[in-house]
Amino acid sequence: MAKTLTRSRVGLGLAAGALAGVLAGCGGGNGDDTSTPTPPPEQNTEPGVTRVNADMTDFRIALSEKTFKAGDYSFVAKNNGKHDHALEIEGPSGEHSTKVLEPGASETLKVTLKSGTHEVYCPVGGHKDLGMKTEITVGGGDSPVNETPPKTNGY
Repeated sequence: MAKTLTRSRVGLGLAAGALAGVLAGCGGGNGDDTSTPTPPPEQNTEPGVTRVNADMTDFRIALSEKTFKAGDYSFVAKNNGKHDHALEIEGPSGEHSTKVLEPGASETLKVTLKSGTHEVYCPVGGHKDLGMKTEITVGGGDSPVNETPPKTNGY
């Protein structure tokens, strides 16, 4: 009986030790971290709204969608770089941008895209000139807006 009781206590002790190890791993630090964690971006979008992940690194923007139709979008901008970044979308739909995001931060930018070509870029410093830009073409729905009128050969 004494042997069975000892084995039970050893088993409970091992289980408790394993649980303590798992919980300590979840704590994730030594208590010196004073940063405020960034809340996760919206996981679900509203019905009729298309979610697009915009992964920003040093110095590139990668979008999870390649084709766009006129309509409502939620661009989830996540700064996975080592420098501050922001996301700006400019075109027939106007100019829309996030605040400047520190590394690891994210923000959702809600935009109603109209037909035409839009530039997507980082407006921080000279990041756009370093290649942190892309273009998207939105089709369907509204007519495209021509910012430059066509030449009419003098007529």
